[in-house]
Amino acid sequence: MIKARVTVTLKNGVLDPQGKAIEGALGALGFDGIGQVRQGKVFDLQIETGDQAKAEADLKAMCEKLLANTVIENYSISFA
Repeated sequence: MIKARVTVTLKNGVLDPQGKAIEGALGALGFDGIGQVRQGKVFDLQIETGDQAKAEADLKAMCEKLLANTVIENYSISFA
C-alpha cells in the first residue's frame, strides 16, 4: 500500500477570486500584512499496490483526467 498526496494549485497568471476573497476576509479579521493569497486543493490517497512507479503513473493519469484542470492548474505528487 502506498500513501500519496496530490496538491493542485492555479497556474501563475490565472486569476484567483477565492484567494482574493480569503485575503479580504483575513484583513477584516484583523490579520494585517497578508497579500497574494492563492487557494488550492489537496487530495490524500491510499493506493493498493507496492509498485511506486505504477502508483505514480496512475496518479498522473488521475490528475490529467479528473483531479486537476491542467489548462489552468498545476499539480504535484508526493509520497508519504
